[in-house]
Amino acid sequence: MRSRFTRARWYFRSVFSTFEENQTREDGEKRSEAPQVPEVMDAVEFARKRLKFEPDERQIEVLLSEAKRGILNCTRQWGKSTIAAAKAVHRAYTRPKSLVLVASPTDRQSGELIRKAADMLAMLGIRRRGDGDNETSLQLPNGSRIVGLPGVEGTVRGFSAVSLMLIDEASRVEDAMYKALRPMLAVGQGDLWLMSTPCGKRGFFHECWEHGTADEWFRVRVRGPECERIPAAFLEKERSAIGPVWFAQEYMGEFVDSGMSVFGRDLVERAIDDGFGPLEV
Repeated sequence: MRSRFTRARWYFRSVFSTFEENQTREDGEKRSEAPQVPEVMDAVEFARKRLKFEPDERQIEVLLSEAKRGILNCTRQWGKSTIAAAKAVHRAYTRPKSLVLVASPTDRQSGELIRKAADMLAMLGIRRRGDGDNETSLQLPNGSRIVGLPGVEGTVRGFSAVSLMLIDEASRVEDAMYKALRPMLAVGQGDLWLMSTPCGKRGFFHECWEHGTADEWFRVRVRGPECERIPAAFLEKERSAIGPVWFAQEYMGEFVDSGMSVFGRDLVERAIDDGFGPLEV
């Protein structure tokens, strides 16, 4: 009698224990499948705590900026692409279903910035995954996308409600491409950031930097000697190796004439007189 009672008690305990284990496992699975709400933090704190990246003073300025239009005219190797990737990841991670577009002169350059963004997402525990439609793209679990665009005006159309648009190496992007990209910001009232070193006194990058109004464009200029990561001795050697014109453009953020024109851009602009009316023939 006792043995049958003991066996029955053991059976019910086993069943109850198995039920508790299954319930715990199911609850655990449910908890793991619940959408993760990202901790709210500004882009600088996000870079430091989540991306393990320590921005310098000027990079902090860019990360914290809420400007709708921004231009980075900064020396080579300052970290323009890295800061742009950090802004892209912060926007996509903290704003569900947002669309970030990355444009540049070539597919390879767009892909390089996307690669930096993918590495940052990996630090957040998000594996690289495309959006299924665009070859160079990243899809986040919250529905946000970061898409790299080819450098051809005719193949970039079709996007809308863009939250953030980044144009890398903007001085080398054709004006037709720039004009095709801007309308994509209309519906979503998205932000636009241009990043580059100069490439002569031409194109939209030069026009926006030189002639854009201060209330429209947030400008950041960093020269080579102002970047603590570039040794002064290296800059001196570069000045001798590539010459003053190229050094001024690549490391000092100066818009210089290419030397191919008979008359320089500044001379031509000074010669123009807007006071004359139309000629009567």
